[in-house]
Amino acid sequence: MAGLFGTSPAWADNPGYDRPGLGFTPVVLSAGDITLEQGLPTWTRDQDKGSVQSQYTTDSLLRLGIGGPFEAQLGTSPFNAEHATGPGVDSWSHGRGDTVLALKFAPCKADAALTWGLLGSVELTDGSPAVRNDHKTTLLGADVNWQLSEYDGVGGYLERTRNDHDYRTTTALNESHLLGKAVVGYVELAELHETGVGNGTEAGAGVAWLVNRRVQLDGGLRGRIAGHAQQWMVSLGVSVFLGR
Repeated sequence: MAGLFGTSPAWADNPGYDRPGLGFTPVVLSAGDITLEQGLPTWTRDQDKGSVQSQYTTDSLLRLGIGGPFEAQLGTSPFNAEHATGPGVDSWSHGRGDTVLALKFAPCKADAALTWGLLGSVELTDGSPAVRNDHKTTLLGADVNWQLSEYDGVGGYLERTRNDHDYRTTTALNESHLLGKAVVGYVELAELHETGVGNGTEAGAGVAWLVNRRVQLDGGLRGRIAGHAQQWMVSLGVSVFLGR
């Protein structure tokens, strides 16, 4: 989440977490350091022409500092459940989600006022047949954060994904504020464009609580404002820093 880590209490050896919210923190882990970020779970809901699809996802992300301005990532969702309802339809499907391989480049130090980074990933089609994608999905994202003060930060995120012949572009802005000694709140606004579908706008908000230098708890909510966008998303998560 761009802008969120900058307003968090400072830990010299922990540059922050990629969750919650859209985007990622534009700083990498030190070589050999590991962070595990786990959804508990994430719930989404979409509605189209009388049909409703709800999904529950236990999204997992393992981040590893590999030296210099680079960080390797391995993501998956150990368990997914999808519930589809509509005229004459009421079905459930479940299983493990696809594997995501990613590489982050972020040359800035965590205490810099302005930080930026790039993230590239590929999502495979190795999940359970009932919930996996039909085609590989590639992603290229860019994140920038500007620390306005000790308590406030703003950020921007640009993302482009490709799935077969379908393209999706997300442009997001966010603002974060230190609410207490170890609690950060954020708001975000995103504009989306998807090939063959059209444009959409969504907005969200959430909080992150840094329990200590190694553990963060978070929660977030995002909803559709207009156009073609996800109707609702609610997430809870925990992140654990396993560095030195």
